[in-house]
Amino acid sequence: MHEKIEGSFVALVTPFNHDGSLDIEGFRTLLDFHRTNGTAAVLIMGSTGEVSMLSPDERRRVIAETVKMKSGAMRLFYGCTGNNTDTTIEMVKIAQAEGADGAIIAAPSYICAAEADIEAYFREIADAVELPLGIYNNPPRVKTDLGHEALLRLFEHPNYVIHKESTARVGQVAQVLAARPDVSVMCCDSPNLGLVVPTMALGGHGTANMSGNIAPAEMAALSQPWKGWNEADTFRQTYLGTLPLLHFTYSAINPVPVKSLMRAVGLPAGPLRKPLRGLDGPALQKGVDMLRQLGILDRYGLSPALPADPDSGAQP
Repeated sequence: MHEKIEGSFVALVTPFNHDGSLDIEGFRTLLDFHRTNGTAAVLIMGSTGEVSMLSPDERRRVIAETVKMKSGAMRLFYGCTGNNTDTTIEMVKIAQAEGADGAIIAAPSYICAAEADIEAYFREIADAVELPLGIYNNPPRVKTDLGHEALLRLFEHPNYVIHKESTARVGQVAQVLAARPDVSVMCCDSPNLGLVVPTMALGGHGTANMSGNIAPAEMAALSQPWKGWNEADTFRQTYLGTLPLLHFTYSAINPVPVKSLMRAVGLPAGPLRKPLRGLDGPALQKGVDMLRQLGILDRYGLSPALPADPDSGAQP
């Protein structure tokens, strides 16, 4: 029986050094930051982690190095989606062998496969390993969309224990929650999709978010399952209070805003991988000002230091 994950599940950025190489010590700093501030689990090398621009060797190294940093109750999951079924299975097996707590899988990008093909893909992966797995239904990124009937068939497999939904279909979330109370149902924190409030109200188990990269304690409070009025009231206050941050982190393609903002306030992040470019000028200053107004800079002892040249990755 796999442990049910509840709370804030943060999709971590991949920190890079100034020369673009992996910043392994940056991972250590970020993981400590999340443990200290209530994050229940992190997803390493999801879309927020620029996984599609990491080489196979880099992906293996990230798993091998960060697994050694496991400590306490916070779980380490890894984005293991490959460009086909075999490469995905290979990556999940690597994560399992290294000691990962689990893996999150999406449909391979670009191929726009039919729903039936992707359902078979998810089932074949689960049959190939013995590791807690999550399904990431993210049609805006991969164009393949799983409906609730396909999802419920997949959740009959004991290895699938997490569902992350990135559509705006409240009814689909309700179908999964009603039929599979043993599955941790998470939704992304995008205020534009508007799925967070109804998911938590229906009994959702947390959020699979990226805003927690810069406000982990706030997202931990927002992501607590509603056991009663206290959690619902905390959610309402936290959600409305952090709404400017949520809108900012989705103001450009993920992870451009959140990684640019992290770097600007001194958290390990480094440059984005080209062709992505960081925010600069008024767009970035708006984000820093917003963090100051929300009290986030003071809460975490962060100090703004805006990059002189976001395209090159040079520090001021």
